[in-house]
Amino acid sequence: LESFKARVMGACTPAAAGTAGKAVTEQQVIEKVRQVSQESEQSHEREKHLQEELSSRLSKDQEVSAAVEVLQKSLHELQ
Repeated sequence: LESFKARVMGACTPAAAGTAGKAVTEQQVIEKVRQVSQESEQSHEREKHLQEELSSRLSKDQEVSAAVEVLQKSLHELQ
């Protein structure tokens, strides 16, 4: 854990963090990690929701296509 912490803090040097002249505190790093984690979780939830929506729409499309086929067949038989 200390090695990870050291690498994260090293990556968050003022130059890397874009805050030239300011030291990045451990608390700022923790806050940023939390923020990124929350954004990642929200992104995964959104992706899951979109996958479910896509699946539902594909299912409905298949139902409509099947109904259209039945209708076309019925119309063809009437001719």
